[in-house]
Amino acid sequence: MATPAKVSAVAEITNDFKESNAAVLTEYRGLTVAQIKQLRVSLGQDTKFSVVKNTLTAIAAKEAGVEAFDGQLAGPTAIAFIKGDAVAAAKSLTDFAKTNKQLVIKTGYFEGKALNASEVAALAALESRELQLAKVAGVLKAPAAAAARIIDALRLKLEEENGAPAAAEAPAAEESADASAEAVAEAPAADAPAAEEN
Repeated sequence: MATPAKVSAVAEITNDFKESNAAVLTEYRGLTVAQIKQLRVSLGQDTKFSVVKNTLTAIAAKEAGVEAFDGQLAGPTAIAFIKGDAVAAAKSLTDFAKTNKQLVIKTGYFEGKALNASEVAALAALESRELQLAKVAGVLKAPAAAAARIIDALRLKLEEENGAPAAAEAPAAEESADASAEAVAEAPAADAPAAEEN
């Protein structure tokens, strides 16, 4: 008979499966608590690395519609439930497994597709989403910079072309201003005798 604790555990694992876009099944025989903590930190906040019971996980996987782990749940099991960048998480797992042989990557799934251990490694070898976005940003930025340079060059050329006529017109504008000043200066002189006559 299922205890409330087991029912709760199955519900939690089922939810983890449903909320994840990928998961990697591992065997962690011989890893210390400190090593598991180190792995969790390297995986980041978008990946939950859970030590699970095989029988409860089998039930949860079935309830969540995950078939990738059928026949694979044996030995001390932990699953990386990945909600973020699957490539980055797979890379963290494979890098950790290289330096900590006690962690064995057994199988996984990504967006509903079952992956064997070598396919998880192939996923890890891909470029992360972050790196892909950085490259896209670089590609987008390059034409923008080139366009900015072209616009600047056109602006300078237009300023040069328009600058010559404007400079030629400048003396005429100055002459007009001088004429106005002379007219203003002469006006009071013309009015002065009238003021004296009064």
